[in-house]
Amino acid sequence: MSALRSVHVHPVKSLAARSVREAAVEPWGLAGDRRWMLVDAADRAVTQRQQPRLALLSARALPDGGVVVTAPGHEPLTVPVPDPVAALPVELHGKKFDVVEAGPAAHAWLGAFLGTEVRLVHQDAPSYRRPVDPAYGRPGETVSLADGFPLLLTAVASLDALNTLIADGDHPDEGPLPMDRFRPNLVVEGTEPWEEDGWRRITVGDVPFRVVKPCGRCVVTTTDQRTAARGKEPLRTLARHRRRGAQLVFGQNLIPDGTGTVRAGDPVRVLD
Repeated sequence: MSALRSVHVHPVKSLAARSVREAAVEPWGLAGDRRWMLVDAADRAVTQRQQPRLALLSARALPDGGVVVTAPGHEPLTVPVPDPVAALPVELHGKKFDVVEAGPAAHAWLGAFLGTEVRLVHQDAPSYRRPVDPAYGRPGETVSLADGFPLLLTAVASLDALNTLIADGDHPDEGPLPMDRFRPNLVVEGTEPWEEDGWRRITVGDVPFRVVKPCGRCVVTTTDQRTAARGKEPLRTLARHRRRGAQLVFGQNLIPDGTGTVRAGDPVRVLD
């Protein structure tokens, strides 16, 4: 029987992941996952693609939706949910939508750590701000500030298989890679390698999900989440063994078909 090994949330997009015992599933993703992000002076999203040192920052969600951000050698930054008095149009992966800007103290703190101008923004209305790609989602389905879909699932067996391929490749010294390189929400154990490629509908505990699309991977996966150093893997090995059209894939994107709570240890059942 397959089971949910672990649950992960990212209160601020592209900051370090937080492992949690359980999380509520909302229509647009896990509660507290990716409701905040950074933008640059041109109002474009700033992620580990541009700033790998974001991996060194950690954020903890507060009960009221605010966050506490920490960094080595810095005093913690507490940011309340900003009042939705003025919408700020921002861009993420070529799509524009509205968010609400945090205060100048948060911008200054984060800018000082990164050495560049950034602003912290909050998604105030996930129920309608960002629709899921209509090629995969249904009318009215939305997403948080995740790259494109409400949740990302990965499998332990598939990572083990990938690490075996890396060990046999050009950069064996870079492996084995930990799962945090892939920044999942749900990690499943008890499957066969790459079994999740064939899933279409699953339940995790009592919560149903559609498995809509393999996850195309980017340079973030080459970033050590503890040091922010970059290497060649896993992209070099994915290019040889896991190319799907123009994308290098690992993991599966999910859209919830209901709400509830997922917990580490929950059974994962494949419906089709």
